[in-house]
Amino acid sequence: MLYLKKIVIALILVITLTTLIGCNQDKSSDSDAKTSTVNVVGSTSVTPIATKLAEEFAKKNENIKVDVQGVGSTPGVKAANDGTADIGMASRSLKPGEKEWNLTEHVIAYDGIVIAIHPNNSITDIDLETAKKIFSGEIKNWEEIGGKDEEILVVSRESGSGTRGAFEDILKLYEKNSDGKKISIVTKDALIADSNGAVMANISKKENAIGYLSLSYLNDSIKDLKINGVEASVQNILDNKYKISRPFLFVTKGDISEGGKEYLDFVLSDEGQKIVGEKLIPIK
Repeated sequence: MLYLKKIVIALILVITLTTLIGCNQDKSSDSDAKTSTVNVVGSTSVTPIATKLAEEFAKKNENIKVDVQGVGSTPGVKAANDGTADIGMASRSLKPGEKEWNLTEHVIAYDGIVIAIHPNNSITDIDLETAKKIFSGEIKNWEEIGGKDEEILVVSRESGSGTRGAFEDILKLYEKNSDGKKISIVTKDALIADSNGAVMANISKKENAIGYLSLSYLNDSIKDLKINGVEASVQNILDNKYKISRPFLFVTKGDISEGGKEYLDFVLSDEGQKIVGEKLIPIK
């Protein structure tokens, strides 16, 4: 009799353990099923703020992972169009051809583009016409604008960069061909950098360099130039005094995932825009 009782107790324990393990596995599966990833791809200028917003969003949304990748505005817009990204990032307005893709543009912020040089360079101010002549290669030596007798090294962004597109549009650094297509006139001698960080790194290491990058990347390793006597600042851009600025866009197509919608809503919320306002110009 005692032997049978031991067998029954052992069976009960086995059944109980099996049930508990099964329940835990079901709970784990339920948790995994609820976890989703939002892919945000595009402009390297937008990447820092998109990443910061994703970090804050994650604190309140543990089951939604936002993966931000900086690859450039044009690839980002294409990724949103072909569905390989939930959200594309662009640091420029959409091009006419892109507007035909039935994309939805969400302006999340405005940003200034600064013209930057090495801190040891004595130049402090420049006008837009002079800047155009430098970046097109018409002015080739710093001595021509009051600096040292040194050849100017122009640092520009790669083709497809939103920062480059906006910069060329504002300074009119282009010509139109017979089909009306804009052709860049940035000097062919320019050193091409594939990100804002790369532009900054080159300028910080080369005393005769000049380039352009997002205001949000500015630090003490480089020096930004005033434009027509006006410093690049959030307030000056809001007051329309600083003329080199552009929109930061999130781009979507059709219905997006629930996680993507929640992240976008957070970005455009008062809380999200407060974070945007730490370095950029919020839309609210």
